[in-house]
This record gives sequence, structure tokens and C-alpha cells, in this order.
Amino acid sequence: MYGTIDQAKFDLLIDVCAMINSNYGDARSLVSHIIESSAKLVGAQAASLALLDSNTRKLRFEIASGPKKEEMHGRVVGEGEGIVGWVARQGKSLIVNDPEKDPRFSPFISIDVNFPAHSILAVPMKVKGAVVGVIEVINKEKGRYFNDEDLSWLEIFAIQAGIAIENARYLEKTSRELQYLSDRAREQAGWHTLVFASPSMAEKLDLADRLAVSEASVLILGESGVGKELFAERIHLSSRRAEKPFVRVNCAALPENILESELFGHVKGAFTDAVQDRKGRFEIADGGTIFLDEIAELPLRLQSKLLRVLQQKSYEKVGSSETRNADVRVIAATNRDLESMVEKQEFRADLYYRLNVLPLLIPPLRERKEDIVALAQHFLEKFARETNRRIEGFSETALQSMLSYAWPGNVRELENAVERAVVMSRNARISPSDLMIGGKLEDVEDYRGKSLKTAVNIFKTHYLRSSLAMHGWNQTVTARHLDIQRTYLSRLIKELNIVQPKE
Repeated sequence: MYGTIDQAKFDLLIDVCAMINSNYGDARSLVSHIIESSAKLVGAQAASLALLDSNTRKLRFEIASGPKKEEMHGRVVGEGEGIVGWVARQGKSLIVNDPEKDPRFSPFISIDVNFPAHSILAVPMKVKGAVVGVIEVINKEKGRYFNDEDLSWLEIFAIQAGIAIENARYLEKTSRELQYLSDRAREQAGWHTLVFASPSMAEKLDLADRLAVSEASVLILGESGVGKELFAERIHLSSRRAEKPFVRVNCAALPENILESELFGHVKGAFTDAVQDRKGRFEIADGGTIFLDEIAELPLRLQSKLLRVLQQKSYEKVGSSETRNADVRVIAATNRDLESMVEKQEFRADLYYRLNVLPLLIPPLRERKEDIVALAQHFLEKFARETNRRIEGFSETALQSMLSYAWPGNVRELENAVERAVVMSRNARISPSDLMIGGKLEDVEDYRGKSLKTAVNIFKTHYLRSSLAMHGWNQTVTARHLDIQRTYLSRLIKELNIVQPKE
């Protein structure tokens, strides 16, 4: 440096280094501090920071200040392209005081008709000798030019900034690893990870937490695949019963002739196959919570017995006259319109009102688009790990495809689509064709040249597959929605060779 040290700049350098090195946990905030500080340190009108991807060898402008900040953010340039690319490739700082006459200058990167660049200073950020990014400042204030003193100050700053960014990256990676291990441990214990980014889901989670402190029944409503079971888990884990059992029952998955025994248990000799006493789900859930999914499918005969549990906290095992106490909180869920079922006398009104003490309606995925990208990224990381595949992310067109799709199968369909894409993709980034979503019915297969019978079968196949996905591949619920007999639906599925995707 020249002569004596500029005390004001030295003090500023100490302050900003201390500031950026105290923000490891927030990479976005850290990068923003670096840009603001670098411009202030050398008196520049604008500044930008580009990070180098060690795999693709491309630079991405993470953040910028000044008149061009919106235009610069997110721009990607190749190593060697423009002044920042040259600095990244050579690992050397550069001052260019007449950019338009310099062969390394790229108008596409560094100039704008409303903000011409007359002076540019770019320095590499290095960690252990390797370039990790470039800080570029443009146009020194009052029309002056950058000089070697500015370069020296910025190089010192860039050393600290590079170390801070690498530390932030390491901590983010560690945080993701810990989160992954935590999620895996939860999954192995039977719990699910609830991922969201939308305000509407934040409101629902806040409501779920408030419902958790009560002992009253909760009725969770929403389409198939929206995550009703995850909310039931959340309520249980936030309640005073969190250390006690959480027992799940899918009322649609169990045949009516054994459902009563599954729920309430039986004694030896209660029926032909009852060779010994058996605990029911309510007994297993004692002191905890029982989650009755697809509650609308509970037969009328058993609805009265469930009502007694809710009202009197008691029940009898099948084949026994001994009354047992039920210290269990009930959370029920359905994707059907229970009010309509009550009107049609398909569901007991008194049971409905007893279950509906604390209702919780979960919006479908199409109404909370902010969650789509967050969920997709979560599933991408999950399946990329499981399949040991290196997938960097989604292409812009894939993201737009996901955001514009209606997701009739909600989160479950999104998870299946991402899992399929991770397996099928041959590129570093997932494309719309990998996802295989959003195509119109007519686009799936060409009807032209087909006989009427073949064309009708094509339509039936896609229509039934879509309906089954919408209702979680529950044939009973789907048949009721389509207003056909379940046996007829089963026959169509077999005839048309419709296969449920791997969950």
C-alpha cells in the first residue's frame, strides 16, 4: 500500500470483517453484507459478487448493488467470459479503467445503456489457493478511477470474504446433513417431515398447535394426499400426550368384518378364528392419540360404538361384556363431504358433530403454490441420496411446469413425480420430460386412426388413473366419486391394466 495506512479504511475493514464473520448461519445475509461493504470500502457506485461452481466451472452472480442489481442477480457466465470470468480463470485481480477498449470486457455482463461502466475493479476470492468467487466493483465515485490502493484494500477484504463464504457453505452443508439425519430418525420412528413455505400452511400449523393443547376431538378435512396424517402427528407431538402412543388406523383399508376387532379388540372364542385374546387399537393407544383416517368409510354399525367412546370414554371388546375405559384422544380425517353424507343418512349426525368439535381444513397443493418448490427440493434431496445420484436441481422450465400443474394427487403425486424424475433423469438438472406431468389428455396418446372402442379405452385409462390418484388409489372412495360400483371399477382397472405407481 501507499505511504501511511488510511485509518478510516482500516477501521472500516476491521468492522466489516468482524460483521461478515459473525453471519455464518445466514449465507444470503452474509453475501449481502460483503457486497455493501466492498462498495463502501473503495467508494464504488455498484458492486456484485459471483460465486464459482467447482463442478460446472460457471460463475453465478448471487447478489449486486447499484442501478443494475436486478438485472445482474442470477446471471450465469462461463469461466473466462468477461472480466469476472477472466479473473476467476487466472486467479488474478484486474483494474480496467477504459472497459470498452479492453478485449476481456463483455458488454453483455458489465454494461447497460443507463449505467455505462467507465472503471471496473475485480478481485478473486480464494480459499486454500483455489478461486471460489469474484468481487467486482464498478465506477468509483465522483468520476474517479480505481487505483492500486483500492485493489490492495479489496484484495485483503476478499481473503476474509472468501473464508467467510466457505465457512457459511460448510455450516449450511452440516446443517442439511443434521436435518437429513434428524428426518431419517423421525421416519424410522414412524414420523414424517412437514415441509412448507406458504403463509396459508403456516397459519394451519399455528392452528394445529393451538388445537393440540385441548383434549377435544379434531376432524382434519382435505383432499387425498394433502398431508392430513402429518397434521395429526403434529397435533399429537404438540400435546400433553406426546410421550404416549400415536396409533394410526385406515378405516377404508380394513374389511368391515374385522374392523370392529381391530379397533376394540376381542376375547378368546368371540368368533371362529378368535383363538386368543387380542388388544384393539384403542387399548394400544391408551393414554395417547388414535388417528382414524378415512373416517367416512367407517360402517354405520361401528359409528355408534365410536360415538360411545367419544361420549362416555368406554367400550367393550368383541365377545366381552366387560366395560373398559378409553383414555384416548381421537383425531379423524376424511377427504369426503361429511355434511352431505349426514344429509343422506350415510353418516351419523351425532358422531359428526362430536368429531367436528375442532375442525382443521388443509388446502390442496394447487392453492399453496409457494409450497411446490420447497416440497420438490425436499423430495429431490431425499431420493437423490437414496439412489446415490448427483442431481443439482430443477431446470427453470421444470420449475415452471410444476408451478403451472394442478396436482390433482397433491403432495403424494408431487413426491411420486420427483422420485420418478430422479430415477429417469440423465442430466444434472431435472427437465419437464423427466417429471412427466402437465400433459393434456389428448397429448398422452394419439387418438387418430384408432377405432372408437380403442379411443374410448384410452380415455377411460387416463381418466380412471387421474381419479384414482386424486383419491389416493382408494378404490372404494374413487368408485363413489365416479358414481359406479366398486366391483365395476376393479374390473375396469384389471381390463385396462392400470397399475398404481410406486409410493
